[in-house]
Order: sequence, then C-alpha cells, then structure tokens
Amino acid sequence: MTVIRSWLYVPGDRPDRIAKALAGPADAVIVDLEDAVSVAAKEDARRTVLKTLAEGAEFFVRVNAPATPAGEADVAALAAASDKPLGVRVPKAEDPAELRRVADALGVPVYPILESALGVENALALATAHPLVAGISLGEADLAADLRATGADALTWPRSRIVVAARAAGLPNPVQSVWTAVRDLDGLRVSTEAGRRAGFFGRSVIHPAQIPVVHEVCAPDPAETAWARELLGRLESSGEAAWIDDHGQFVDAAIVARARWVLALAESGEKHVADPANSGPAPENDVTVAT
Repeated sequence: MTVIRSWLYVPGDRPDRIAKALAGPADAVIVDLEDAVSVAAKEDARRTVLKTLAEGAEFFVRVNAPATPAGEADVAALAAASDKPLGVRVPKAEDPAELRRVADALGVPVYPILESALGVENALALATAHPLVAGISLGEADLAADLRATGADALTWPRSRIVVAARAAGLPNPVQSVWTAVRDLDGLRVSTEAGRRAGFFGRSVIHPAQIPVVHEVCAPDPAETAWARELLGRLESSGEAAWIDDHGQFVDAAIVARARWVLALAESGEKHVADPANSGPAPENDVTVAT
C-alpha cells in the first residue's frame, strides 16, 4: 500500500523550485498550473511541466479549472504528451460529466477538488464519476468564500460530507486542505490532529517547513503499531475470524482492517524519512498559493 502523507504544491513556472521540491522530503509533489501561476505565465508553466515530465520526473499536476480556456489548454497539452504525470488534481470540481471528460482524455488518476457549495452537494457523484477518480478533497478557502462564511464552524459539515463521500466510494480518506499561516507550525499541528480525528489523512502543504509536522501527525504511535503487529500475528497463527484480545476488547474484521492500516502507516514512515535540512523557516517570498 502506498501511503502519501504530504502533498507539496510548487509553482509550475518555477523550474528551480520544482527541482528542489522533487529532491525534498515530501511524499508527493504537485506542480501547480492554477493559483500559483499568473495569467501571463500560464503558457510558460505548461511548457515547463511538459519538459520536466519528458525528463523522467514523477509528480502530480494541478490543472486550471477544465471549463476555463487555461484548463482546456492544460488538459489538451497533457493528453497529447507521451510522458504523463502520476495524477492530476482538478480544481473547481462540480460536474461529474466534466470530470469524466478529463479522466477519459488523460488516462491517469484524477483528484477532484471541491471548492463550492455545488461541489460539496455533488461529492458522492464526483467521487464515483469515473474509475480513475483516486481521491477527493476540499479547497477550503474558495469554499468559505462561496458559502459567504467567515467562521471555521461553517466548514464542519462540508468536511464530514467529504469524508463520508470518499469512504462510501471506496476511496482513501481525503487529504486535508492547506494551512495558509505558513509560520504557525503549532497551529498546523493542532489543525492536522483535528483533521485526523475527523477522518482526513495527509495534508496539502505550501512550504517544506510544514512537512515534518504533517508526517509526525500522520504517524501511528509506537503502542498502536505494536498492538497492530500483535493482532495481525495472532490472526495469521490462529486463523480466527473474531476473538476477545488480552485487553478484553472484541476483535472482528473491522478491527483487523484498522490494524492493517496502522501497519501501512508505520511502514510508510520507515520508508519516507524527512530530512531536517530541507525544512526550516518559511520566507515570505517562497510560498505557493494553493487554496
């Protein structure tokens, strides 16, 4: 099982930052053609993405909204390229038919970002729109603006809606939206911990300094990992379908599934060790706009 904890956005018109991001500690890199790139630089960013893909780099791409001219050009360019990204994030997702057109054109995993009231209402339809839909997530800044909401409480229901829709569709738990206060790593930790409790897993980030915090929050604690190993070891040796464990807790298929997930997280953490040299204070001019 491939477990992605951190999804680092990097501007598509900055090849220097793309190279740095690809060499850094993020589990996944998203080269952004949308919010992080000015209108005047869209074509340059598109060429940079195609060139970097042709050089053999592996990363995800966030295209512009497919219904816009820039989005149409992004999808057409990627569809015609012989070297494809690992997947494509599709912003402003509202229409399942439009999402199907993108998936059919690209033939790679697609990740719709729901950023409006209509997108949230259509969450399950978008999550099940095409076999290539690999995950759904929220764009919380745009959604709050569409809802005309200023309080965080207004996003509680949409967040739950996304989690339920993703799991109902058999998709991974949603990736949490970006934490825009780049210097506030304590706030990032609190928010990410709350997101995990609410059913999110992993987080989009806009600076390498945020990555270690996200990785730490996503890692199971040693006691949880030991519990999972013990439980699965007993399952393998005994073949029991259900039993009462040594702590008096009933164990069935749902608990076994949880144990397998915990071990997958633990093994992912062993394979992806964040390099502290790649993190540090977040300078004001080194932030990707990815909301």
